[in-house]
Amino acid sequence: MATHQYHRGALRVLRPHYLDDSGQVCYVVVNPGGAYLGADLYVLDVEVGDGADLLLTTQSATKIYRTPGSFAEQRMSVRLGEGSRLELAPDQVIAYREASYRQNTHITVRPTSSLMMAEVITPGWSPDGASFRYEELRLRNEIRVETDAGTRLLALDNLLVRPPLDDVTGTGFMEGYSHLGSLVVVDARVDQALADDLHRLAEKFDAYTGVSLSATMDGITALVLRSLSNSTEKLNTLLGGCSGLLRQRWYGQAPLNLRKY
Repeated sequence: MATHQYHRGALRVLRPHYLDDSGQVCYVVVNPGGAYLGADLYVLDVEVGDGADLLLTTQSATKIYRTPGSFAEQRMSVRLGEGSRLELAPDQVIAYREASYRQNTHITVRPTSSLMMAEVITPGWSPDGASFRYEELRLRNEIRVETDAGTRLLALDNLLVRPPLDDVTGTGFMEGYSHLGSLVVVDARVDQALADDLHRLAEKFDAYTGVSLSATMDGITALVLRSLSNSTEKLNTLLGGCSGLLRQRWYGQAPLNLRKY
């Protein structure tokens, strides 16, 4: 359970609960306003103490509506202590017509920390039926390793999605797919064999998937899996299967069901 919890403004944090008997605590972030609008700024600061185990999710999808004049932005700072574990499992980001969104996540881990972060991006409904009507999505993950000797950059994952204005069907964009899923794993147990296992698991789905590894630094490695599909459900199932594989292999725990309806 949290030693300190605070929220102000649009975002709220619900009371903690437990989804299984592993001792992992779950917190849910809620946006009562329902969506992000132009010039909105949301700031989240999460610290997982030494030996602590946290699952952080959202109550529903993050919807980005029209942002005339300025983009909507979310800034998130995450710090993991020694032997700590964090699973970030937000619902999908839905970008609607004329939406522009930036998401900056700064993560600091210790060599014994464990991080798993999954995310799905999907285009929202448009009155003219076009597949891509949002303006721009920028998602940046900066991951650093902290030791007694200092802090060094482990991985920089920078994603820019900017649909071309002259391709309203989306056939010439993102290989013709409309949805994008990402999985980031940072752990001392990440290696090429794990990357191969996750890629083989992804091949069972109707999705275009690639996996990359960072260099190992201070004994810890980052893995990034990126997958393209035409279905939020398929990507959620894929990312859930990947996280379930890791939960079972590393912790002997069953996959979680985060269905909220």
